Amino acid sequence: MGQFDVMKQSKVPQTKTSLVRDLRSIGVSSGMTIIVHSSLKSIGWVVGGAVTVVAALQEVLTEEGTLIMPTHSADVSDPRDWQNPSIPNEWIEEVMIEMPAYDPLRTPTFMIGAIPETFRTSPHVVRSNHPMHSFSVWGKNSAEVIKHHSLNHGLGEASPLSYIYDHEGSVLMIGTDYATNTSMHLGEHRADTQQKIIERMSPMMEDGQKVWKDFHELDYDEERFPEIGAKFEESYVVHTGNVGEATSKLLSQPALVDFTAIELTKLEGSEQN
Repeated sequence: MGQFDVMKQSKVPQTKTSLVRDLRSIGVSSGMTIIVHSSLKSIGWVVGGAVTVVAALQEVLTEEGTLIMPTHSADVSDPRDWQNPSIPNEWIEEVMIEMPAYDPLRTPTFMIGAIPETFRTSPHVVRSNHPMHSFSVWGKNSAEVIKHHSLNHGLGEASPLSYIYDHEGSVLMIGTDYATNTSMHLGEHRADTQQKIIERMSPMMEDGQKVWKDFHELDYDEERFPEIGAKFEESYVVHTGNVGEATSKLLSQPALVDFTAIELTKLEGSEQN
């Protein structure tokens, strides 16, 4: 949907002033550690677009807070793993030779929206060095958040998700749902299940040369996340309101991670019986 279509469907223009008010109303405040998932078109027509949304989040959190967004680049990967669409086999060798190495400063996000892409290029934002599962961070302790992002299991214990958990952080979903809630992957790591581990490859720079680096990760599966999220809301406090025209939710990230781990363990047990 283009900006003109969004404008036609919007009731009123959204501004930095109105978004700041909405964010505070839903419970976002100065000093929080927060990971944000967002849909720009869901907010309605915003004066200044994604730049305004990022500025509103920063104003509410202040520099005493920590703003984190997934800035994943799933396309910086082995083209033999690509699906929907896959590429012809005869292209693969050339693609692997010519694919640029992951660069935290230059590699764009892939299929995760305008707000994270704008955020990663904003002043004073730093980005982790994982070629597929990077996170970008602004505010207090930003360098610490990305410091120990492991190449193996990039959404697991040695990742920014674990930092958010350890610092009692929150998740803010602006016009999105649990299907794209990245923190729930940390719950996958902590579940007592026999989840498959798969091999990945991405091009990275090493000693001034591009090399294809091997790493391992869980065979992540978001299919159950919406069901688990609905159950979570039956037992935990979730602050719900509108940011612009987007239905939005603010909740505890550690509580969601723990609940996800418990529910996945239960589901694994029920399937084995």
